[in-house]
Amino acid sequence: MSAARAVPDTDGRLADNIVHFARALRRAGVRVGHAQVQAAVQAVAAVGFTRKPDFYHTLRATLIHRAEHLEVFDQIFAVFWRDPEFLNSMMHLLSPTLRKEPEKRTRKAAERRASEALSDADAPPPPGVTETEELVLHARAGSATERLRAMDFEQMSTAELAEATRAVRALSLPVQPVPTRRSALSPTGRRPDLRATLRRAVRRGGEVERLALRKRRTRPPDLVALCDISGSMSVYSRVLMQFLHAVTWAPERRWGRVSAFTFGTRLTNVTRALAHKDADLALAAAGRDAQDWEGGTRIGDALRRFNVDWSRRVLGQGAVVLLITDGLERGDTDLLAAEAARLRRSCRRLIWLNPLLRWDGFEPRAAGIRAILPQVDSLHACHSLDSLGALSAALSVPQRSIAQS
Repeated sequence: MSAARAVPDTDGRLADNIVHFARALRRAGVRVGHAQVQAAVQAVAAVGFTRKPDFYHTLRATLIHRAEHLEVFDQIFAVFWRDPEFLNSMMHLLSPTLRKEPEKRTRKAAERRASEALSDADAPPPPGVTETEELVLHARAGSATERLRAMDFEQMSTAELAEATRAVRALSLPVQPVPTRRSALSPTGRRPDLRATLRRAVRRGGEVERLALRKRRTRPPDLVALCDISGSMSVYSRVLMQFLHAVTWAPERRWGRVSAFTFGTRLTNVTRALAHKDADLALAAAGRDAQDWEGGTRIGDALRRFNVDWSRRVLGQGAVVLLITDGLERGDTDLLAAEAARLRRSCRRLIWLNPLLRWDGFEPRAAGIRAILPQVDSLHACHSLDSLGALSAALSVPQRSIAQS
């Protein structure tokens, strides 16, 4: 018997089930292409199976290419192929009764997304809705929007996270312009310009009609973002990278040069990746450049590498620095404190975005948090749309100059 015949595939339903399984993975946020699905079908047909673990590892090897997708794959596989009659269940599509099983416990984000990917879409509203019912629907929609704005990114489903990402791309980040040493003629200036006044007087036969005034020029400050991409920050860092991309490509650019760096176990410059105008292409390029997504955290080493290699290049014009991390350092906290202090002396303003501030009883007990906290100008949450909106108000206040810091 050939290897292909070792797989029972009555009426080709096994291939259909694998296709539906791949669609469920896509709805859960896992990128599965047609070539991968074809490879999965061919691999199962070539290898065959006699045990469920063999089938599991065959599908995982052909459909999953990123470590962060393994947990979602495990949850969807457990739900999709849960029938005890394993060999027989592969001849049928997923039974609708499995989709309506009530939840008995609080599930992880991967479990929730897997369940929603396998569930049916919401049913459309019935025709003939009255005016009162329409008002109720609008009220519910507004309530859902408010709930989404206050919801933690970590607790969002795939659909909610996609909607929040779209909202993040529409956010703006205002900032006060930075005064420069140069000045320019202005009718609202406060310093007289004697040379310009005399030039005007010469053209009028020596008569001084009014004084020429000057005021200091302003320019938009540069923005530098240092984003933690360790395992505890994975969801937040992806959303905030979308936020940084939106700031970079804002129609009304209020910032000068925008530079972005990621760090986990090492520092990576992803500024060039964010130069792609398409957000999806930009995030994909950043993912290729940064090879330490969802790894460990060595904040002190990353700040030292930034201070040595990049500080003079990107902080020379009094830039504002956004430090995006939960502060859970696994390395030397003394090194972290020293490098954070050095970073503060090099920038105009150091703003810390920490998702741990979502907890009402947050206290700086971790050694890494206590090392960074004395060096920052302000500390803000970054776990929801509302918290990112509050960041705009924080940046609207006048900034301190380096001489005043």
